[in-house]
Amino acid sequence: MTTVDARGYSCPEPVIMLRKAMMKKDAAYTVLVDNAASKENVTRYAEHEGYTVSAREANGEYTLTLKQ
Repeated sequence: MTTVDARGYSCPEPVIMLRKAMMKKDAAYTVLVDNAASKENVTRYAEHEGYTVSAREANGEYTLTLKQ
């Protein structure tokens, strides 16, 4: 599973980072973001690419788990 640490970045950078990571064609990814806008945009992009997304929030940071 590939982890994309996009904390500290604002959109569209987290989506771009995920898109680059997805070139590996892994079946699962973990994406770390620290704002709600990035969480929503990454989720929308991942779902568009055919992934199921689950999110956990702790202390203002989100851990998104993407699976095919």
